[in-house]
Amino acid sequence: MGMLRKFTKYFLALAVLGVILASSINAQGVTTAAVSGVIASVKGESLPGANILLVHEPTGTQYGASSRDNGLYNILNVKVGGPYTITVSFVGYVSQKQENIFLSLGQNLRLDFKLEEDVVKIGEVVVQSQVDKLFNSTRTGAETFITPQEVAQLPSIKRSTRDLTRLDPRSDGNYSFGGKNWLYNSISVDGSYFNNSFGLDDPAPGGQTGAEPIPFDAVEQVQVSVAPFDLREGGFTGAGINTVTKSGTNKLKASVYSFVRNESLLGNKVRGNDVVANPDLTFNQSGFTVSGPIIPNKLFFFLNGEIERRDDPGTNFNARTGTGAPSFGQSRVQASVMD
Repeated sequence: MGMLRKFTKYFLALAVLGVILASSINAQGVTTAAVSGVIASVKGESLPGANILLVHEPTGTQYGASSRDNGLYNILNVKVGGPYTITVSFVGYVSQKQENIFLSLGQNLRLDFKLEEDVVKIGEVVVQSQVDKLFNSTRTGAETFITPQEVAQLPSIKRSTRDLTRLDPRSDGNYSFGGKNWLYNSISVDGSYFNNSFGLDDPAPGGQTGAEPIPFDAVEQVQVSVAPFDLREGGFTGAGINTVTKSGTNKLKASVYSFVRNESLLGNKVRGNDVVANPDLTFNQSGFTVSGPIIPNKLFFFLNGEIERRDDPGTNFNARTGTGAPSFGQSRVQASVMD
């Protein structure tokens, strides 16, 4: 009887642990992309059993699939970025290849192929078109994708992903989307949530200190979702800000960087009034990145180290003495409270 009770306790403990792990896995953010489409002949007949091979050129990673009875295929959990090369082959038909494919975070790219019979040579060029329906797999809701090229080219004064999220037309430029308070956003990095659960002034951990969750040079792509159709994205009423970091490739790479700002780039007057008591400002951010293969085509590494030194000026706001609303240069706190 004692052994039965002991076994029951262990069984219940494992069951509870399984439920917790399952819920935590389901709660992870989206970190990959997908490719889908239809394989058919030039006559429009579905080709079941066609082989589809998707290759990530920088790492040599391969993803494979076969078309089903209706010619449909799906390749899920694909690493974002690119370039990719996709090859479609079927017995008795000429293989087709498409290169320079780039995938965005959370994207389901539609790629259809029409194969020509191997014994038939058609010289003419056939131009095909289709109606862009209101609801289709390429429309994923109110979202904005910031690609690796945009991350590398766009200027960022604060060296923060917040500067990138301003590309979303629903942003107010200060981490608020669709008119919602920024504390209603959901921030995730590589599928792990980075929300400020304490619920103070800033939605990101360490935000009140001016620190970033990850270095800017480690960011590969950013996705801003305000009203996504994907059921995997949720847990917010403002915006879901999803970031994925870089990884290594088959090529060894290294970089060193340093960014400097000082008081020459800082204004200390508003409408002719001084607002900064001490105009001295020093901002220096330096770091390095190293990436490459550990086992070519299988295992890679990416390392980013960074140090930041900052000396911010204080403000010269004065405590108000009257009972009315604070005027320009006055704080909301009365002098009697501070005495």
